Amino acid sequence: MAEGDHMTSGGTPPPIPRAWRDRTTFVAGAALIAIAGVAWIGVVLQGVGMQPGMTGDADPASLRGAAVFLSAWGVMMVAMMLPSATPMIVLYERVSRSRSPSQRYAIPTVLFAAIYLALWLAFGVLVYLAGLVLNALADANAGVADWFPYGLAAVLLAAGVYQFTALKQSCLRYCRTPLSFFMARWRSGYGGTARLAFAHAAYCIGCCAGLMLVLVAAGAMSLPWVLLIAAVVFVEKLLPRGDAVARVAGVGFVLVGLSIALDPSMATMLRGNSMSPSR
Repeated sequence: MAEGDHMTSGGTPPPIPRAWRDRTTFVAGAALIAIAGVAWIGVVLQGVGMQPGMTGDADPASLRGAAVFLSAWGVMMVAMMLPSATPMIVLYERVSRSRSPSQRYAIPTVLFAAIYLALWLAFGVLVYLAGLVLNALADANAGVADWFPYGLAAVLLAAGVYQFTALKQSCLRYCRTPLSFFMARWRSGYGGTARLAFAHAAYCIGCCAGLMLVLVAAGAMSLPWVLLIAAVVFVEKLLPRGDAVARVAGVGFVLVGLSIALDPSMATMLRGNSMSPSR
């Protein structure tokens, strides 16, 4: 198969081995779960001993503040997102090892997984920059802070509606069925397999973008909210009827958003110790 050939253009993906749960595959999956477990320890330690603001004592607008925020964000993403990405990564590891000599080379599984982390961090950069903009607006005009509860209500309403959209359901379907995604999107070669990882990681972000915004806006990334959103992500992607759970979560976000719009004082009840980039 030539570099970039798609399976619908006359090529076929590598065969999926029947006994894909061999020792190497098991070790790879166990290693990914262990990494997520270590990340969860880091998240809990951050949650119980953090300074106000995810950047701690560092100026949020400084390079150190940005580094601290993105480091903490990366740990949180690994803890929350890696378990649900593990089936796809493990499937790729098994199939890439079993390819025939006539097939083109594929990127290493470590790089395949690292692409997920890179996109999660890229999303964190957007969150960080948005936090700096909000800080600047609040510093420039004290009255802006009075509108924050309504902004929070808008985020919750938008996230709730997003849970019902075709885009959300499409992203969730690909996250829940990595084998079908693999069979439909396989491309050979280093570039093709890298694009496969980028594509699935993008769907992963598309599936959870609304949940991540709720985590930042409503919970200020405090530990209880991290645990709640992580549970929703896990159930949505890995357990039966996850699509129904996504809709239930959407209804909950809409109801909370409407409640805050009617009573802005409720906004302060949602936010605990902040791990956000705000001061």
